[in-house]
Amino acid sequence: MQTLAYGEWPSPIDAATAAAHDGSPEFARFVGDEVWWTEPRPAEAGRRTLVRRRADGTEQSVLPAPWNVRSRVIEYGGLPWAGTVGDDGGPLVVFVHFADQRLYRYEPGGEPRPLTPVSPVGQGLRWAEPVLLPERGEVWCVLEEFTGDGPGDVRRVLAAVPLDGSAAEDRAAVRELSDGRHRFVTGPRLSPDGRRAAWIAWDHPRMPWDGTELLVADVTPDGTLGAARTVAGGPEESVAQADWTHDGRLLHSSDRTGWWNLYRDGEPLCPREEEFGGPLWKLGHRWFAPLDGGLIAVLHGKGPLALGVLDPETGEVVDAAGPWSEFSPSLAAHGERVVAVGAGPRSAHEVVELDTRTGRARVIGAAHRDAVDPAYYPEPRVRTFTGPDGREIHAHLYPPHHPDCTGPAGDLPPYVIWAHGGPTGRVPLVLDLEIAYFTSRGIGVAEVNYGGSTGYGRAYRNRLREQWGVVDVEDCAAVALALADEGTADRSRLAVRGGSAGGWTTAASLTTTDVYACGTIIYPVLDLTGWGSGETHDFESRYLESLIGPLAEVPERYAERSPAAHADRLTAPFLLLQGLDDVICPPVQCERFLAQLAGRGVPHAYLTFEGEGHGFRRAETMVRALEAELSLYAQVFGLKPPGVPVLELGT
Repeated sequence: MQTLAYGEWPSPIDAATAAAHDGSPEFARFVGDEVWWTEPRPAEAGRRTLVRRRADGTEQSVLPAPWNVRSRVIEYGGLPWAGTVGDDGGPLVVFVHFADQRLYRYEPGGEPRPLTPVSPVGQGLRWAEPVLLPERGEVWCVLEEFTGDGPGDVRRVLAAVPLDGSAAEDRAAVRELSDGRHRFVTGPRLSPDGRRAAWIAWDHPRMPWDGTELLVADVTPDGTLGAARTVAGGPEESVAQADWTHDGRLLHSSDRTGWWNLYRDGEPLCPREEEFGGPLWKLGHRWFAPLDGGLIAVLHGKGPLALGVLDPETGEVVDAAGPWSEFSPSLAAHGERVVAVGAGPRSAHEVVELDTRTGRARVIGAAHRDAVDPAYYPEPRVRTFTGPDGREIHAHLYPPHHPDCTGPAGDLPPYVIWAHGGPTGRVPLVLDLEIAYFTSRGIGVAEVNYGGSTGYGRAYRNRLREQWGVVDVEDCAAVALALADEGTADRSRLAVRGGSAGGWTTAASLTTTDVYACGTIIYPVLDLTGWGSGETHDFESRYLESLIGPLAEVPERYAERSPAAHADRLTAPFLLLQGLDDVICPPVQCERFLAQLAGRGVPHAYLTFEGEGHGFRRAETMVRALEAELSLYAQVFGLKPPGVPVLELGT
């Protein structure tokens, strides 16, 4: 073992390696007996491709560059493709292309053909959650249609698109199925006999984890929907998903008890203080999938979600064996087969298939391969800390780890507190080479699932109601100071970082506490008044009413909490990273913040990236951002990490 200063250990995990392994497979589905999914390509301008696993076990990237299978509905997107077996026995696929947001029809061996038109109004027409109905000659989808140039000039309906291409240049050929009375809708789920459709809807100012309605309507012989009736949900009840059993009974997940649990025709199936659902940030998330034999594949747990099979008659859940400790909401079923996306502390996300007849689970796609010797991976610990008022704070601790290096006796390592985005979300405990990039160099990381995070019940989630910028900041600080007090971290070398809502928490932490020596602020919210009055997209445009309070009633709170209003309090060096195409947290937020800071002599750097939106997807962007972040810590903490370009800090 070499004794080297913390933060200066040599590591084989460079920024390019971390960037190449960023992102995960998503939206796995069956096409006949085959499994298909979307997969990131950071080196190909950050596009997502469609991958097909053939019967012989080989994987094929179906669509070459520049095709990008990704929807922009509600900006965070949703299920962007669907597939079935066509009349010729081969796959028939429809997908959304990111560049123009048109829906395309594709049969391997041919070229994609557009099914929907381009609209010149506002940000056009967008599609998500396609349901292929070749017997009707249609694909049913969520349609998001802009009616003007403003971010709020938008309507969403269920719509039917002809599969023959007759709507490719004709908006009038798209048949609307729902009446547009709800601001947000999810894709329709058709009963096995095709006579009923179920979907979820909600309206401003609620977010889908606050309250939604489960709607059911009869499907008439001519393919129109009858009057919709609400069968579950409400202002304080979140229905996260709905589907039908093989015999036509309605399943849904609801948090009416304080936990997202499963119900069949309104009756609870497995009442537990666990989550069988989650926040609907993307349309098409699936936490359960009914099987033909009557069992139900489920993701469930308190904190991390496990993959299991629920017997609805007994309420018993049997979990799949395997190394995966976390599963993302991408369940699908075909016959008695289940496909999921799982990961663990030693493996990134991979496509997993469970045979419910044998109980055997195996990796079938996007298999994790170690980019470096796994001896350099962090060894995480699940911790629960005590915050203000004695409240529990859940966190993942990633101490510095290197097979051949240790820090000097008596020294404590620097630590970076990571605040997740959302803020209604949760950090999974999975292998992340961005974290390993730091821990393998001798810098610890602590991910905090602060109050407001999902996975721990509605009461934990509701801690952030009207307390954003308070509870999240307090919880992150409590973890940081606890690590210092217990002798895990160097009190003088604590940093904070986060993106989106985590960027807000980072900036708020730097302007309201003296806990941190520096911070990395990534595509953040910085000015609540501007963000809440037209500077963001429609989906989150009323989010602040629950996080802060109604602007008309508590305008002073918007100013009190905003980092942009308190730039004069900021003394710690920081790095600000921003995508120039971000419509969720636009660059104007950063510009306003920096203008308030001008002339105050605070060392900082502002890096912007053309072609990047909310969440960096291009390899070159991620490399630049990660190296800049490490350079910030090196300069502030007095480190000399080998091979890292120096970030120029101005004032």
